[in-house]
Amino acid sequence: QVQLVESGGGSVQAGGSLRLSCVAPTSTSHNCMAWFRQPPGKGREGVATINSVGRTNYRDSVMGHLHISKDNAKNTLYLKMNNLQPMASAMYYCAASRFPGCMANALSAASAFAYWGQGIQVTVSS
Repeated sequence: QVQLVESGGGSVQAGGSLRLSCVAPTSTSHNCMAWFRQPPGKGREGVATINSVGRTNYRDSVMGHLHISKDNAKNTLYLKMNNLQPMASAMYYCAASRFPGCMANALSAASAFAYWGQGIQVTVSS
């Protein structure tokens, strides 16, 4: 069974930064990968994707605040979050596709991702 393991979440004050990490098996780390989040009482939404050659795509509302990257040698996906605000508080999930390319609508298509981490909480206080 494919397991994705997130780390790096926690509590931070508004304006602070966090970096989330997600370790994935070699079999999936070179595929399209993404970070999703689910705020309390709301649905899951995609925030960023990265394909096998490092091409990225971001949700409009997070442009300039989040940066997705990956280290293929370490099979690790990252999400650097800067200038965090309370609205960013959510459970964050790492996801991996079965394919190297990301679908054009991947940020709104959680079903396109076959593998998921358990989620990690990010809380931003004002």
